[in-house]
Amino acid sequence: MSLNKVILIGNVGKEPDVHYFDDGNAVAKFQMATSERGYKLANGTEIPERTEWHSIVATRDRAQFVEKHIKKGSLLYVEGKIRTRSYNDKDGNVRYITEIYADRIDFYSIGSGNRREEDQQETGNANGTPVNMNHTAEIPPASEPADDLPF
Repeated sequence: MSLNKVILIGNVGKEPDVHYFDDGNAVAKFQMATSERGYKLANGTEIPERTEWHSIVATRDRAQFVEKHIKKGSLLYVEGKIRTRSYNDKDGNVRYITEIYADRIDFYSIGSGNRREEDQQETGNANGTPVNMNHTAEIPPASEPADDLPF
């Protein structure tokens, strides 16, 4: 048995990029930042804050939700799967991209002071939990990653 599941809580880094296809389906891509707080060790060594950037991909109804509601700075809860794909760059070198294919995207609230009052009334949540926006439909399987992955 195996499991490929990712849960992230973080902020959108820039406006999402949404593309529609001839058949009406859509795909949205955006960058999301998660951070670990810095801290000080017992011996006085400072460990700085560490920020990781994640490429999020949303399809179908989630892409439309992203286009309509998600903006730079939005605090989100994202559940999904890690997928790695490869391509050849202009010099013929193989490059790999790791993305999170979202199965669920919700707003996340950490307290009433962080969100506008009308947003809280719309979602009814201001207690630090995901706000279910009912965008959890299954996404279709993507093509399999290349067999020659470096791990």
